[in-house]
Amino acid sequence: MDTLLSPDTLATRLDHDESITLLDIRNRSEIDNWRIEAASATRVEVPYMKFLAAGASGDPASLLPADATEPVVAVCARGEASDEVATMLRETGIDAVNLAGGMEGWGQVYCTTNCATESGILKQYRRPSSGCLAYLFVTGESALVIDPLRAFADRYVADAKEMGAELVAVVDTHVHADHISGLRTVTARGATPYMSSKAIDRGVTFDVESLAPGTAFTIGDTAIDVLASPGHTTGGISLAIDGYLVCGDTLFLDGVARPDLEADNNAQAFAYDLHRTVTERFADLPDDTVIAPGHYHDGAPQSSSVTSASSCGHLPPIRTPSSSGLFQILDRVRLTTSVLSESIWVASKSMIKRRLNLKLDRITVQSPQTEISRLNTAQTAAHRDDQ
Repeated sequence: MDTLLSPDTLATRLDHDESITLLDIRNRSEIDNWRIEAASATRVEVPYMKFLAAGASGDPASLLPADATEPVVAVCARGEASDEVATMLRETGIDAVNLAGGMEGWGQVYCTTNCATESGILKQYRRPSSGCLAYLFVTGESALVIDPLRAFADRYVADAKEMGAELVAVVDTHVHADHISGLRTVTARGATPYMSSKAIDRGVTFDVESLAPGTAFTIGDTAIDVLASPGHTTGGISLAIDGYLVCGDTLFLDGVARPDLEADNNAQAFAYDLHRTVTERFADLPDDTVIAPGHYHDGAPQSSSVTSASSCGHLPPIRTPSSSGLFQILDRVRLTTSVLSESIWVASKSMIKRRLNLKLDRITVQSPQTEISRLNTAQTAAHRDDQ
């Protein structure tokens, strides 16, 4: 019987919707800050000290639900206490394994999937512990990384080299609030950094080249179009690459970005600008454009392949807010997500247009900075700062 489960193997099993029980033995504050969640996993949370007490009485299995699905994967911070608990449970006849490295090991899982484009390869990076997505575009002997994480800066350089290319450019689509950007670290590895001028003006403290919406730049022989996509942040941009739109946090697989994260911003105006981005700035993209977002979550619905719809409905306009203080905002976008190949999180524009359902429910606003934070809380709950 296996006694140890690697974080990479756990990620693969969850990707394949294998039923397991995740037994988290950390303290409540640790769990609330960061935890593993997946549609096929049943979470059970029992503190380590309770298992120690139960071990003394000889009945640690009594702390699990009677119908707990096996295998039981014990999880702690570093994989030490959970090893003890998994051993206790195995001694009672339960199929229990320890997650190697605990949550620290889980944080190092970084999955990739390659998609062939007209002129190269678009590699999607996926970090299950935070839901962050990054992209490496390789064409000929040149490569570009988009929205990199600092913790994996060397990984992007190595992957480009393995694919026969030099990492020559790095782009942040916007100023990130949910993870530590790898822009500066990748720049130190020799790549040229790019952001929009408005994003740079928000406090970037090192030399960054400016990308202007409506223009294009080249990687190798491939032209990459720059589209304005504000609303989530000031100066947000998206990149159109060979039929893909790498759009940062503008669109998710089943949601839109939050418009309230910039300090002292006008969240209402940002929400309207986000609606304009989705309904107007992206309107001229072909319907078979593949939307490649900056985040995902495991609860998003999936289908087996990207398809386009021959007829697509129009998105509803945002109506003018009333003088009583009620206003309408982008609440949630529902769409059918798609998997081009195993574990890639993208969706075609046509599917987004077909499935988009903008809920324009009115919300009573006492404080825009607190009330509007209700937007897409399910999408942002699993995000964790990159450390």
